[in-house]
Amino acid sequence: MSVSLLSRNVARKLLFIQFLAVIASGLLFSLKDPFWGVSAVCGGLAVVLPNVLFMIFAWRHQAHTPAKGRVAWSFALGEVCKVLLTFALLVMALAVLKVVFMPLIATWVLVLVVQVLAPAVINNKG
Repeated sequence: MSVSLLSRNVARKLLFIQFLAVIASGLLFSLKDPFWGVSAVCGGLAVVLPNVLFMIFAWRHQAHTPAKGRVAWSFALGEVCKVLLTFALLVMALAVLKVVFMPLIATWVLVLVVQVLAPAVINNKG
């Protein structure tokens, strides 16, 4: 299996695990109050949606063979866009939707932890 296909499969698994964490957190918080569940889903989607866009951006540029310096700048630009989009989604959830802060931030942190820990678990096959 090629390295690009392998990295694409790992990225899909990571996105799927993150999405499962968002759904599980939303269901658990909705046991307290349905609006808490909506708040939790908003917090999780504030991480998952920018990750989806970043991975689509990375896959799109993977087919090309850019110059050495362009890879680093492209990655840095993608990360900056991801952080700004995450911030915008969190502000929009708090300001427009008037969500509850605690489940929003708890799920946001949970999905970020999954983003850090899941690749180690996915790559450790033995």
